[in-house]
Amino acid sequence: MPEEGIISEYILPNGIKIIHRHRPGAIAHLSLMVGTGMRDELSNENGLAHFVEHLLFKGTKKRKAFHILSCLENVGGELNAYTTKEETCIHASFLKEYYNKAIDLISDIAFNSTYPANELEKEKEVIIDEINSYRDSPAEEIFDEFENNLYRGHEMGRNILGTVDLVNSYSRNDIIRFLRNNYSTDKMVIATIGDIPFNKFKNKIISHFSDFQKKTTVSHRTTFSKLPVFNKIEERNNHLSHCIIGGLAYHIDSAKKMQMVLLNNILGGPGMNSRLNLNIREKYGFAYTIESQYNAYSDTGNYSIYMGVDPQSLDKAIDLVFKELNKLKNNKLGSIQLSNAQNQLVGQLALSCESGLGELLSMTRAAFTKEGIEPLSETVKKIRNLKSDDILDVANEIFSDDNINLMIYKGL
Repeated sequence: MPEEGIISEYILPNGIKIIHRHRPGAIAHLSLMVGTGMRDELSNENGLAHFVEHLLFKGTKKRKAFHILSCLENVGGELNAYTTKEETCIHASFLKEYYNKAIDLISDIAFNSTYPANELEKEKEVIIDEINSYRDSPAEEIFDEFENNLYRGHEMGRNILGTVDLVNSYSRNDIIRFLRNNYSTDKMVIATIGDIPFNKFKNKIISHFSDFQKKTTVSHRTTFSKLPVFNKIEERNNHLSHCIIGGLAYHIDSAKKMQMVLLNNILGGPGMNSRLNLNIREKYGFAYTIESQYNAYSDTGNYSIYMGVDPQSLDKAIDLVFKELNKLKNNKLGSIQLSNAQNQLVGQLALSCESGLGELLSMTRAAFTKEGIEPLSETVKKIRNLKSDDILDVANEIFSDDNINLMIYKGL
């Protein structure tokens, strides 16, 4: 039996990468990720990557939609998928005795989907409802609008869902063309976390995936050049004002990525003791929701601070956010502050690994980075080696005046 925690990798002759991590337990997790997402669409294809993801569940050469959905659910498992700016992923969770069933299902979905025309028309309505639901939720819509402005004129700024008009216009031929131009075996990673030996898992994958021909595609992704900052205020018929303050940050392979992760965690990460939460929510009560995010992509990244506040408190809340940013720029963390921040981040990472699915998806995405997959112990070592000077330098670079953009949906 392989040692628990060891990550093993193998590449099939057709270019598909296999990743395995042994983990005792009754539940297993399996994913297939393709390095194709929204940013691989042409301007007249916006929303197609997400549309493809929906249609993967609508029929294959040997399964109807009902059989796809019930295959794992009949034995208590789960099957799902999602699309991001740079990836599309199918993933499943199931009892370990059903590995064969899960692998067969995902290989069938990935390579034998038929994208039936009647299902395509029905799914258009589902996606349009999804688009409209975002429009009805300013707390979600503002994130898309912020990135649209931050990356204006560039593929990274488009909405993953597309537009109603474009979604309505797509045909089965558009789906097939997009797949032909963007899906290839050299951009596919199959990964698992579960109680199965590596060689046994590898042989199962070989038997289900090795017959698929090797295929490569040419990427038409373009680099992004920084634009002047923007300040946009829209009057909205909402009871709350929604605000995002943010800008560009480091890409996923940057040597400063971990400093940015720790800085974001201190500022407005998931902990209730983040500086933004303690000051703006707990001390002054200006916002029920306030958080910061750091999103790292293959060649760019961004940070954002979001808050939903009473319109009468908006200006005061914004002032307090800028005071917190200035503190991070002007005051180096003390040794105890740094140690506490490091301990918190290490603990959060360890807890996140308790969710096998969450760990699996992080591991699969890491396979697309230059650094590749690293054990948790290596990540912890990097966190422990961070210095206060590193955090101060990153704060001054990222929170500089020429990298702070503002978007507000101003309520009544």
